[in-house]
Amino acid sequence: MRKPATSDRLRQQCVPVFAALGDATRLSLLSRLGEEGEQSIQSLTQSTSVTRQAVTKHLHVLERAGLVRCREQGRERHYGLAPNALDDARDYLQAIAQHWDETLLRLKAHAERP
Repeated sequence: MRKPATSDRLRQQCVPVFAALGDATRLSLLSRLGEEGEQSIQSLTQSTSVTRQAVTKHLHVLERAGLVRCREQGRERHYGLAPNALDDARDYLQAIAQHWDETLLRLKAHAERP
């Protein structure tokens, strides 16, 4: 079986992204930032049952994965999306999908041979 056409560097960059995306709270935070734009921790905590401390911890995981960026404004920290990590993850998944599409086409061709 052929290896997908992805670099080891890209694969390693995507590991923390996929790990960070594996949590419903973090996915929810990313969705809110994508829909509503940059927000403070206080804003992100409002209208949820998640504590400010928990939101802060989730944001730190997302920041370490490169999915969000932090900007200090006075005493508050504001978080916004950092799309490059998501772009890399998308590129990696597209390479894997292309690999499987090619594999399935070869399998189909082999199965349909007389």
